[in-house]
Amino acid sequence: MPGRRRRGAQNRCGRRITRFLEPCLLLLLHGGESYGYELLDNLERFGFSENPADSSTIYRILRSLEDKGFATSRWAEGDSGPARRVYALSPAGDRYLQMWVSDLEETDRILHRFFSKYQNHMELHHSNGK
Repeated sequence: MPGRRRRGAQNRCGRRITRFLEPCLLLLLHGGESYGYELLDNLERFGFSENPADSSTIYRILRSLEDKGFATSRWAEGDSGPARRVYALSPAGDRYLQMWVSDLEETDRILHRFFSKYQNHMELHHSNGK
């Protein structure tokens, strides 16, 4: 119905792209073992203007990756304080990251074509005085 929002509609079109956090985390783990909070801090490398998620979201994704065999974890003793969980990419996770990259490359191609068509349309629209 026009004018009425369905529940959750604001998240569909918002800037939150939680599913995209998965390949970002996989790529960070490809660089070596890391702690959860370190991974959270390093997500800004992907162009997020601020942390795209809270720590509970990151740990939920990491647990899911581990459950699927794409990541491993172990407890590591710290110099000070309690032991912390360290995550690493598994060989299956490396293959999964490659699948993500292939899918994202195709998405990138489609989005570039869309933006080009949009820009051409808008230029034509504006040049016709509309």
